[in-house]
Amino acid sequence: MIPCKLKGCADIANSPHRINGNIRGVREVRLIDDTNTNIGVVSIVYAQNRADDIGMDLVEVAPNARPPVCRIMDYGKFQYEQRRKERKSRKNQIKVTVKEIQLRPKTDEYHLTFDIKRAEKWLKEGKKVKFRVRFRGREITHQHIGRDRLSKIEGLLKDVGVVEQRPNMEGRDMLMILAPVKESKQGSEKR
Repeated sequence: MIPCKLKGCADIANSPHRINGNIRGVREVRLIDDTNTNIGVVSIVYAQNRADDIGMDLVEVAPNARPPVCRIMDYGKFQYEQRRKERKSRKNQIKVTVKEIQLRPKTDEYHLTFDIKRAEKWLKEGKKVKFRVRFRGREITHQHIGRDRLSKIEGLLKDVGVVEQRPNMEGRDMLMILAPVKESKQGSEKR
């Protein structure tokens, strides 16, 4: 095994790139130096010697090209930058949670107001709300009652939520999903 110059040698085994002495099976490579200058097609021995002289690593960045493209770089720094970019992109991701409210076609208006208040609170927090009207027994023949109930809910919550999925049947359940109204629309309405 060829000794590595990198501090994190364990990371090299899991690396998607071939590095230094692990670049095998090719005689010539297209070399890009540490200042992003294209040197051209050179022998692998010359490229490795040049990287050693600078004190950096020779990294194969495009193995499928003919000849393969190798770059002289500090591989440890490159890995650090990649991990940093991944962390930053994960941090900027928005995790949307979906809350669910279950109803029945016979749910009375008094209990429905509590569910609407809960849904309004969740939509203001930026969460999606899924309304499920569950039909049991012969209630399935009166789907229009569930559809009317969901359209009423949609009308009451139109200022804080938009319909992402129209009411549709899935088995014995009728589902509707409301998503929060975008912040830009709320900001323009307040002015």
